[in-house]
Amino acid sequence: MSQAAMTLSERADELEEQMMHELNEKIATKSVLFGMADGKVEIQNGNDLLAKNPGKYFLMGADKRLPAMPDRPTLIDFFKLRFASTAHLLQSAKHAMRNGLSEKTILACLLHDIGVVSFIRCDHGYWGAQMIEPYVDEEVSWAIRMHQCLRFFPDESVNYKYPDQYIKLFGPDYEPEPYIQEEYKRARGHKWYMTSRMITVNDIYSFDPNAKVELEEFTDIIGRNFRQPKEGLGWDNTPASHMWRTLNWPTRFL
Repeated sequence: MSQAAMTLSERADELEEQMMHELNEKIATKSVLFGMADGKVEIQNGNDLLAKNPGKYFLMGADKRLPAMPDRPTLIDFFKLRFASTAHLLQSAKHAMRNGLSEKTILACLLHDIGVVSFIRCDHGYWGAQMIEPYVDEEVSWAIRMHQCLRFFPDESVNYKYPDQYIKLFGPDYEPEPYIQEEYKRARGHKWYMTSRMITVNDIYSFDPNAKVELEEFTDIIGRNFRQPKEGLGWDNTPASHMWRTLNWPTRFL
């Protein structure tokens, strides 16, 4: 069958088959969450996949289509090899640095959207905070978690207004869900409120595609404020280790 005559589904199946061969006879699988992004609530059937790929076994380790991770990966390794985009994070952290904020706040700005660039957009503040909680000061993880709600609410005391970009993205009539509004009320009176607020103040809502900020500018701050486990992220037996392992091996069968 010619490429032109193939349906989109058939071309996708062919491409998937080609990629499977590149895995040295291993079968890479997709999660249920992956399908939901296409509006499908379904799971790949293991026996069906084995029947379609006789002689093959499921992938239970590294996916060779992705950049190889070191045996003991660091936060910087994940920045370089697993985060889909870092320009926004780097620009936000640079903005905070230029404003003379503390190293903890700069780190919070650098990491505030790692949930978006590595996992999922929905509730990304919570995901990001959970990923780093064992490795940073509690103030940093709290600030990242709470920026999820604070970004929707202005604070005149620090000249923060509701972002124009949000009107463009969500429409003029969007109102945060009740759980976000309740979270905001709790965060407003917290002792670390202003740390989290500074994430929103130094956030770059429409970042400059031409601005050049290098990760190396923050290496020392990361070294002083991020407790890198000697075993490597994912292998250190914390409540967040599984999240880093999933980023390392996203197509592992189980």
